[in-house]
Amino acid sequence: MGIHELRPAPGSKKKPKRLGQGVGSGKGKTAGKGNKGQKARSGGGVRPGFEGGQMPLSRRIPKRGFSNARFKKSFQIVNVERLNDLFETGAEVGIPEMIMTGIISSARIPVKVLGDGEISKALTVKANAFSSQAVSKIEAAGGKTEVI
Repeated sequence: MGIHELRPAPGSKKKPKRLGQGVGSGKGKTAGKGNKGQKARSGGGVRPGFEGGQMPLSRRIPKRGFSNARFKKSFQIVNVERLNDLFETGAEVGIPEMIMTGIISSARIPVKVLGDGEISKALTVKANAFSSQAVSKIEAAGGKTEVI
C-alpha cells in the first residue's frame, strides 16, 4: 500500500451542515437560530452557568465545611489470586513485572495488594501497600512481602 492509496474509513468523513443556503434547504434565512435575540446574533450566547441575571446556583449554595477528597490517596488494586495465576513459584514480583503482565497500567499510581482469593505459590511481592489479609496469605504460602 502506497501513501497515494490511503483513504479515510468509510463513513468517517461527514460534510458540514450548510446553513443559510436559501429557504429550500430547510436551514435557510435564520440558519436554524430562530428569530432575533442574543443567541441569534454573531458571537452571541451566554457563558456556562449564566441564569439570565438571576443569582446562579453556584453562588446560591452555601459554601461551608471541608472535604478531604483532594488529599485522598488512590491505589491500583491487585489481588493475590491474580499473582498466583500469572507468576511462577519463587518469582520476584515488583511493579515492572506487574506492568509487563498487564495487571496494572502504570508505575505512577501506587499499587496495593489485597487478599482476595487464594495463593499457593511462594512469591516475593514488592508493592507500595499490602492489606493485612494479603500479607498473611502470602507468608502462609512461603512467600515474602516488601513495602517499597
